[in-house]
Amino acid sequence: MHLINFKELSGKQLNALVDLGVEVKHSPQKHAESLAGKSLALIFQKTSTRTRVAFEVAMTQLGGHGLYIDWRTTNFTLADVYDETQFLSRNVDCIMARLLRNADLQRMVEGSLVPVINGCDEKYHPTQAIADLITIKEKKGTLKGVKLVYVGVHNNVCNSLIEGCTKTGIKLTTVTPIVNEQSRDDELMDAARKTGLWETAVDVKKAVVDADFVYTDTWVDMEFFTDPKFAEEKEKRLKLMMPYQVNKALMNGSNAYVMHDMPIHRGYEISSDIIEDKRSVIYEQAENRLYSAKAILLKLIE
Repeated sequence: MHLINFKELSGKQLNALVDLGVEVKHSPQKHAESLAGKSLALIFQKTSTRTRVAFEVAMTQLGGHGLYIDWRTTNFTLADVYDETQFLSRNVDCIMARLLRNADLQRMVEGSLVPVINGCDEKYHPTQAIADLITIKEKKGTLKGVKLVYVGVHNNVCNSLIEGCTKTGIKLTTVTPIVNEQSRDDELMDAARKTGLWETAVDVKKAVVDADFVYTDTWVDMEFFTDPKFAEEKEKRLKLMMPYQVNKALMNGSNAYVMHDMPIHRGYEISSDIIEDKRSVIYEQAENRLYSAKAILLKLIE
């Protein structure tokens, strides 16, 4: 079993992963040696803070070992991904890969003899979505019937939220003036529409009125934010998206919790005062990446 997105998971299986994440958060000693003697390869082509920390610490606290691998210092840069993965998977019990292209991740799955976890690519971010669902479950006690509004760019995070929410009974509204075309997945969106739990909106103020959670993400992919070649597109996006910033004016009169998957560009997709607002659960949400990682590893390796 691999975790590339949620297409192969039922709502029941996804709920079980969330519940396992909550359990390991509150009963860490129960699983302290669950992965003793096991090794996880952590392959990073993209930069990372939360994914690396969460999975390395998760393996340590579960009694196993996390092996950090920088893509740029390996022969993954020179050889076929399939061949390199064939070798790597004969030495470890699981692979977590954070890559730029889903196509490379799929090639890795083809070559792997062990489970592969998608630590983020341009299409999906399932490990983040599980942490998000853990956060929602902790705050509301349930997932079914909760109302979440995602405001920003339709990207990999948005895709995994659409899958995760519609499969666990959350009512999701997305307000996304921009769609990252490389993230587009018509199959995923068609399946979500059929559930009746996902809708799109253009009036952001109206969308958040009765929301339980308001969620935002960066408007510009992290690897492009300071790239001079992307400067023109960045300015165009900022001009279009500023009316959709999550700030006090938008949240006025709302008791919704505020979420952001981090890293944050303060003053862009979200204002600094809302990050520190009592309604913000952003740092708890980030902490829950650890328990998301533990739940996934226990499910795939144990």
